[in-house]
Amino acid sequence: ANNTYIRVSLPAVCFVWQIAMVILFGVFIRYDEESDEKGWHEFKRSHNITSNIENDFYFRYPSFQDVHVMIFVGFGFLMTFLKRYSFGGVGFNFLIAAFGLQWALLMQGWFHSLDPVTGKITIGIESLINADFCCAGSLIAYGALLGKVSPVQLMIVTLFGVTLFAVEEYIILDLLHCRDAGGSMVIHTFGGYYGLAISWVLYRPNLNLSKRLNGSVYHSDLFAMIGALFLWMFWPSFNSAITNHGAGQHRTVINTYLSLAACVLTTFAISSMGQKKGKLDMVHIQNASLAAGVAMGTSAEFMITPYGSIIVGFCCGIISTFGYLYVTPFLEKRLKLQDTCGIHNLHAVPGMLGGFVGAIVAAAATEEVYGKEGLVETFGLSGKFENRSMSTQGAYQAAGTCVAIAFGLVGGVCVGFILRFPLWGDPADDFCFDDEAYWELPEDEETIPPVLEYNNHMINKHQDT
Repeated sequence: ANNTYIRVSLPAVCFVWQIAMVILFGVFIRYDEESDEKGWHEFKRSHNITSNIENDFYFRYPSFQDVHVMIFVGFGFLMTFLKRYSFGGVGFNFLIAAFGLQWALLMQGWFHSLDPVTGKITIGIESLINADFCCAGSLIAYGALLGKVSPVQLMIVTLFGVTLFAVEEYIILDLLHCRDAGGSMVIHTFGGYYGLAISWVLYRPNLNLSKRLNGSVYHSDLFAMIGALFLWMFWPSFNSAITNHGAGQHRTVINTYLSLAACVLTTFAISSMGQKKGKLDMVHIQNASLAAGVAMGTSAEFMITPYGSIIVGFCCGIISTFGYLYVTPFLEKRLKLQDTCGIHNLHAVPGMLGGFVGAIVAAAATEEVYGKEGLVETFGLSGKFENRSMSTQGAYQAAGTCVAIAFGLVGGVCVGFILRFPLWGDPADDFCFDDEAYWELPEDEETIPPVLEYNNHMINKHQDT
């Protein structure tokens, strides 16, 4: 049987990694001109700014806060649905996001903001948003592995996940010059297929030994629903957090908001239709209701129109709920792919669809709808890209989606093989989905018969008086 003893490996990984961060941050990371004391005064002088309110912080911080809540509360609580794995769901989510965001600041910094003269990376509020986005890819992957891996394995998933993310993001956003503000391609498609590929390599033929714990109880599903609602409410912020100031950000919020609303209705409809007695399934309501946020990640920034957004949401609720009803069981049986949270239906497929919807909407963009400056601004068609036609842009958007899938699948298979080495303290097949493996658990309250508890309570009350 596997040994879940991590007293040496987990502290070693955490300490070594955090000390490495101190050194790397010391060598590379500095404040940018809007967060540096001296730099900000020079910036104000050179840009004829008199007011501190012009600092990008005040523009981006509300979005950052919402994204941050999504990463730690939204994703964390969405994963608390298992009856005996809520500590692992929210706790390990917390660990790997805090670990990943530091590495992300470095990786994304080396690719996007390394000053060739000084050799330094400068960071500001937008860097923090992007680092959170970068972590999201690994947190999505965790959804496929939930309950079956050790925290040390999750650190490895995140170390490679953030690294792969930074590379594919650089290829898609910089080299191919795709637009993907909400990350349908770079975050959800990559993270989804990355997690699925790892899970496929780590297939457990005897996972049914733990199947009594692979389910929810009444209160665990309620906790997961809290996570889902935080994600649902803040998804407009997620998609718009790094879009263009002005109309771009405004439009992204409207499009995402409408799409999500439509998605909820079709999710409820298909969930009810899928059961003989028409009863709703909490799994669908927690997950498929969010698929529109994923699918709008690319196109919400474009002029997709309000009704276009609603159509995307309408279709996503149907596709995602069908995925939970039929595709996930099929993948497990036929492809030997065990996906605990069903990330295939919430991230991989809606992300891929979002990438292709974005490609179509980009290819159809015209100067009469956007205006000349509008096209240049929305699609970044300046500098060496100023002569790119919209049909070419659409083709590149589609290619970007394929790059994300390829990075996810190939990267995930490679990382999966690393995780198969028998030294990471992962649980045995009959010890999955159980917090007992890695957490000190409180004694179960259920062992005290409720009647006695009530009587004691009453007795104590009388003693007080």
